Amino acid sequence: MLIRTYGSAVYGVNAVTITMEVNASDDAGIGYFLVGLPDNAVKESHQRMESALLYNNYLMPRKKVVINMAPADIRKEGSAYDLPLAIGFMAATGQIENPAVERYIMMGELALDGTLKPIKGALPIAIQARKENYDGFILPMENAREAAIVNNLKVFGANNLTEVVSFFKGEENALQQHVVDTRREFEENQAQLVDDFADVRGQENIKRAMEIAAAGGHNVILIGPPGAGKTMLAKRLPGILPPLNLQEALETTKIHSVAGKLPKNSSLLYGRPFRAPHHTISDVALVGGGNHPQPGEISLAHNGVLFLDELPEFKRQVLEVMRQPLEERKITISRARFSMEYPASFMLIASMNPCPCGYFNHPEKECICGSTVVQKYLSKVSGPLLDRIDIHIEVTPVDFDQLTERRKAEKSKEIRSRVVNARAIQSERFKDIEGVYSNSQMSATMAREFCELSQASNALLKGAMNKLKLSARAYDRILKVARTISDLAGSEEIKTEHLAEAIQYRSLDRESWGGL
Repeated sequence: MLIRTYGSAVYGVNAVTITMEVNASDDAGIGYFLVGLPDNAVKESHQRMESALLYNNYLMPRKKVVINMAPADIRKEGSAYDLPLAIGFMAATGQIENPAVERYIMMGELALDGTLKPIKGALPIAIQARKENYDGFILPMENAREAAIVNNLKVFGANNLTEVVSFFKGEENALQQHVVDTRREFEENQAQLVDDFADVRGQENIKRAMEIAAAGGHNVILIGPPGAGKTMLAKRLPGILPPLNLQEALETTKIHSVAGKLPKNSSLLYGRPFRAPHHTISDVALVGGGNHPQPGEISLAHNGVLFLDELPEFKRQVLEVMRQPLEERKITISRARFSMEYPASFMLIASMNPCPCGYFNHPEKECICGSTVVQKYLSKVSGPLLDRIDIHIEVTPVDFDQLTERRKAEKSKEIRSRVVNARAIQSERFKDIEGVYSNSQMSATMAREFCELSQASNALLKGAMNKLKLSARAYDRILKVARTISDLAGSEEIKTEHLAEAIQYRSLDRESWGGL
């Protein structure tokens, strides 16, 4: 008997439906043949399936069973095909007599006792199942809430193989449909602020720069000695970014689902991601890829913040691979047989010491590094990468009086309200331009269109360009930051004071910085 069951393969952040054609024959000998470009984990499903069937008192008939996983030119990877293969085998051998097995997407890894283990990529698989009008999606219970956020699709969570078999045999209450009111749950569970800027004493000028960065989606580098508060400030940035909208939450959840980073029994991610990889990370782990391509840290930070602490300690090759994603906001991974694309629209927040000892430009402690040593340390970060960072901020230590003052600092919620207002202005400005949502995403042509300067402002910028010897890309960055500052001020015109403030955020471009 020939039976078809359906599963799904995840490529990039999208899913492709896989057809399991199972043919069991009585008159062609005994054997089990799995074809269709399966990897070793898929081939080993035979042993897991046999153990699960026998443990639960089902039959493992001695017939010739041929299973083809189509399309045969796509490599099938992982153990999540165990469930559709087992159900297909039981239907082909007459243990399940229900044509409905061909109208469901099924995925799940089988333990030897038939228990279903969680899978990766449940959300994109559910989206594809709805698109292709399947009756439902059967998967492990721990992934059910994640898949159930897709509306107009019946999602059934199962604990073990027996429950799935009982469902297809028509037994009542064998499986319960999971229903999640996505919009209501999203609105009720918007992430609460955990780290608040009100906890940071002093550093008002740094908070101002972080507010500008959040309002325009600009990349930032923090330069300062150890203990100045660089990491503390960076961790609080997500709290002043605009809350995720539902579309952004779905995009972000999709990526984390593919990477297997979602907590058990979770549905949507409600807060903006904050990723802080260690400086020993490899370039593949940062941008994604590998033998079995997975999203990297830059994709896991999509719609959120990527924080690189101690930037010069990262390998040069690791930093350089970020240059293209920072511009294009996506990463394309190409191999001989396929190519896949991951989104990577993130804010880069980097921090570094100004020199190896950490005390260059310190107001009190003396630096023991010579100017040559300082320049060698700074040169670990390439000029092209620094050009892609809009805002350079020097962070100085907080003195004792500021640490002990009782005056309440401004809360993140108050800062966020101004950021949201500035983003609303930008949304209106770019409403007719596809793929542009903030000032940082403007092209050079757009920057000149939306960032017109007065004669006095032009003269100021020309003088700064000549004195600081800034690149053309730095020129565009200054215009974008000035545009954001004017948006925060509610001004349609970029005033001279807005431009002057933007220019001061290019510290590392100054020839005098670093002791020369």
